[in-house]
Amino acid sequence: MDIPVTPFLVGNSLRQGADDGHIITSINPADGSIAGRVARATPEDVNDAVAVAWDAFRNKPWRKLRPDQRAATLYEIGRRLLAERDALARLQMADSGKPLKECLNMVDSAAGHFRYYAAVCETWQNEVTSPRGEYFSLALAEPFGVVACITPWNSPIMNEAQKAAPALAAGNAVLIKPSEETPQLAIELARICAEAGLPQGLLTVLPGLGEDVGAALVKHPGVRMVSFTGGTETGRAIGAIAGQRLIPVGLELGGKSPHIVFDDADFDKAVAGVISGIFGSAGQSCVAGSRLFVQKSIYDRFLDAVVERTRAIRVGMPDNPATQVGPLVSRAHRDKVAGYVDLARKEGGRVRVGGEPPADPDLAKGCFYMPTVIDGLSNKARVCQEEIFGPVLVALPFADEADVIEQGNDTPFGLAAGMWTGDYARAWRVARELEAGSVWINTYKQSHIATPFGGFKDSGIGREKGLHGLRLYSQVKSLYWGMHEKPLGL
Repeated sequence: MDIPVTPFLVGNSLRQGADDGHIITSINPADGSIAGRVARATPEDVNDAVAVAWDAFRNKPWRKLRPDQRAATLYEIGRRLLAERDALARLQMADSGKPLKECLNMVDSAAGHFRYYAAVCETWQNEVTSPRGEYFSLALAEPFGVVACITPWNSPIMNEAQKAAPALAAGNAVLIKPSEETPQLAIELARICAEAGLPQGLLTVLPGLGEDVGAALVKHPGVRMVSFTGGTETGRAIGAIAGQRLIPVGLELGGKSPHIVFDDADFDKAVAGVISGIFGSAGQSCVAGSRLFVQKSIYDRFLDAVVERTRAIRVGMPDNPATQVGPLVSRAHRDKVAGYVDLARKEGGRVRVGGEPPADPDLAKGCFYMPTVIDGLSNKARVCQEEIFGPVLVALPFADEADVIEQGNDTPFGLAAGMWTGDYARAWRVARELEAGSVWINTYKQSHIATPFGGFKDSGIGREKGLHGLRLYSQVKSLYWGMHEKPLGL
């Protein structure tokens, strides 16, 4: 079957992909079939797209519209995303292998981002600053102009909306470079934005490889700000280039989140929270609670319960309503995850459950890996220090608050953390000491669009979501009005 190539649009020019070398083939990780074919952008397309974006920014009315007028378009984008909810979710399911329920939730989240930033856009108040003389002063949020948004494969439609909605609300023109693993959703988002009335050129999608299209965007003199979600090493490289260019960046990077269970926790709720915190999205989540710390007095009993619950997790095809964990995004990524489990064995770890692909022959063509629990290692082991980004949980005992704070913070990362305890004073003390951008108490992996999200240390720079999300895509201009009765003089 000849699968047509989906073009991308730069201005009013459809880019078709000149030959097979300029086409991205998306593979469905559940069964190895072709999920879609997308024209691949080149650095030359980046040059054209930047020029189109600047023309749209300068000459289209978008940035000069009243906030409520921009908001009306953003609301309409959110409405149209929900109107196509099922089709978009199924496309993302084919692209990424995520279970359908997760994909539906992500379309809901994408629509929610556009609705939220529509509301922020029309209610945003600039800051009147306190005078220190005979003048009136005001701090204004102004757009950068053209911003580049580089998104990962694990949650495409949600991540692309999380960046595009506030960037557009701030008045910018936006260039999105989606992951080559999941290129189709961003093109659909651009189509929906255009149909909702967003002026041409304000949002352009450039499907391509990081080493050519991503690098060209970050280095391009016409790009005034870069937002990136992905691996820490790529984030370092982007940050280095941005530093040389003196442009701001937003970097949401990796994590190795500690998930802490004290001996006074609600046992059953904590077990359920630990399971969902690591095995949701097949562990392909930057905030996954991949390091489980359990107080010594309940360690053996709690870990036995986690192992038993993990063994019962239903791994299967993403379109099966009974499936709880689907495939990993690609065979190469599955092999990387398996390599970490083999490393854990070599380091002396004990695989309590999982540690291999499923035996079910119906899943043999897919990129599946069984949910895995490992113990017997110290926090210094590589599998406790490096982001695996898969369904792999490493369990470690701790003695007391001081011990778990020290171990929990003993990692280069600082994206998220969680704890379970019945002592609210302890929760406050430990939460304040953990070096993480988000800390969950008696819950895990909750997300609220109005609450800022980002990391400490090697987990990133800047904050997305909430009012901070609009500030990320804005620069501040200060205005002064003189109120002097007499001329100024020396």
